[in-house]
Amino acid sequence: MNLQGGGRRADFIGLLARLILGVVLIWAGAAKVTSPAVSARAVRAFQILPYDFAGYVGYALPIVEVLIGLLLVVGLFTRASAVLGGLMMVAFIIGIGSAWARGLSIDCGCFGGGGTIAASQTQYPWEILRDVGVAACAGWLVVRPGTPYSLDHRLFG
Repeated sequence: MNLQGGGRRADFIGLLARLILGVVLIWAGAAKVTSPAVSARAVRAFQILPYDFAGYVGYALPIVEVLIGLLLVVGLFTRASAVLGGLMMVAFIIGIGSAWARGLSIDCGCFGGGGTIAASQTQYPWEILRDVGVAACAGWLVVRPGTPYSLDHRLFG
């Protein structure tokens, strides 16, 4: 399957990028969607957004993550979904980096939980590397959104 030039390897990379980004977003959102107050607490722990606004973001974030993840897994509106997913990853990287630089000891809450933790429990370098890798998947899909086994390909050719 060669949807946009580049051959089978590029198609495989695109499919893999789409599934990685989509599954990570679904997993992250699903881990938080049943506990929106905990998600709001995690967003507030970053101390970046105004308190009330951070709460709204925390309540909405899991739903947005799941929706964008589902669009990516099925391959519908892939480029737009990848842009949104990539922007979310960049925001997460900035948030984690900011917390680290300011000496906050928090659990990012990426996959549930969140809030203040002991300094020895922080995993900022790993969290940033993980999100950079996932953001790279989004970047690939923004440049080359055509992937095998996608609804985009079936519906729009």
